[in-house]
Amino acid sequence: MNDLKGRVALVTGGGRDVGAGISQALAEAGASVAVNYHTSKDEAEAVVAQIGKAGGKAKSYQADIAALEAVRRMVASVKSDFGGLDILVNNAGLVLRKRFNDTTPEDWHKQIDTCLYGAIHCCHAAAPLLEASGRGRIISIMGDSSRVGESGLAIAAAARAGTIALMKSLAREMGRTGTTANSIALGLIESAHDRTWVDANYDKLVKAYPIRRLGQPSDVAPMVALLASDAGSWITGQVISISGGFSMV
Repeated sequence: MNDLKGRVALVTGGGRDVGAGISQALAEAGASVAVNYHTSKDEAEAVVAQIGKAGGKAKSYQADIAALEAVRRMVASVKSDFGGLDILVNNAGLVLRKRFNDTTPEDWHKQIDTCLYGAIHCCHAAAPLLEASGRGRIISIMGDSSRVGESGLAIAAAARAGTIALMKSLAREMGRTGTTANSIALGLIESAHDRTWVDANYDKLVKAYPIRRLGQPSDVAPMVALLASDAGSWITGQVISISGGFSMV
């Protein structure tokens, strides 16, 4: 159902955790995958190697998505290497957990530059290619705090809420070209956090979830593959929560 043969996907932060799972799932569905990383070169290249070993096509691309020119160069390289771009997954982010009164302007800029401006940069650079594709897909990954708020995450939640508005607006603006834009809001993904912290707080954490476990990358990747495929061609402007029931609004 989720046949992506002949399509090209760019996954930001695609070498680690949820991003790695998404990169692999899109490759398994047949897409050629551009695996973006900022500092995690070894992890990104390991994902590329795994995709290649399984018979897929992938290449890693270094870029700080907070820098517009770096993103433009990356997207141009993806076009040169693969011939175009059909799928953009905005997965990279930066979250600093602090009480709002303890945050600093530097904290604000770091998170907003990556979480909101990063998505803006990638969408702006990719939009012409996605619209030219005729079946463009934009999928933005974020924490569920972007919908419901969370203590200690005010800045990251605000930045990601801005990304939700961006997706809804692009869904309206780009829909006439066959391009869809959606957000996926996640509960706590166990492997994305410090193991010591998770183990120390596990019993308390799982009580927040009607399904008594934390999330895994494998819970997220299938939905991304669905939205990226023709089966998702009439789903746009939506915020889809994958959170084990953490929030139900």
